[in-house]
Amino acid sequence: MYLDGLSFLEDEREAWRPYEALDTLSDDQLSRPVEAAHGWSGRDLMAHLVGWQEEALAAARELAVRETSASFERMDAIDWDDGEGDAVNDDILARYRAMPISDVRRRFRETAGELRGYLTVVPETRWVKNAHHLSNFLGETLEHYADHTGDLEAILAAGR
Repeated sequence: MYLDGLSFLEDEREAWRPYEALDTLSDDQLSRPVEAAHGWSGRDLMAHLVGWQEEALAAARELAVRETSASFERMDAIDWDDGEGDAVNDDILARYRAMPISDVRRRFRETAGELRGYLTVVPETRWVKNAHHLSNFLGETLEHYADHTGDLEAILAAGR
């Protein structure tokens, strides 16, 4: 549990830093599926992480001006046991696969920082001191990054 926003933001920044190595891969390297990463390419991993960061960013924008977040309510309504989560993940990948790689790279470079920036203006009572909202932000950032460390390592190793 976090007692202040700055601690969360520092931890999130450090947890995100290893993923920035994906941006050093060539477009060709980012496009190759990696068996050890569930068949995902580097581009797919970028898309997956940023897609969920974008959801958290939408919630942060909402929480900057009101007590509740329709974005979090939509995320909470996803039935992961019934396959809805897989469908959402598939939609994120499809959307990002349709984008030019330059757009994928731009969003990858910008979204995490934009999320951190918005969280600095969200009153802490609406996220750090709100267990539900904090849990959602953790789930889309720190915990999510930890879930994909093995994928990152496999993709970077394949790119060497």
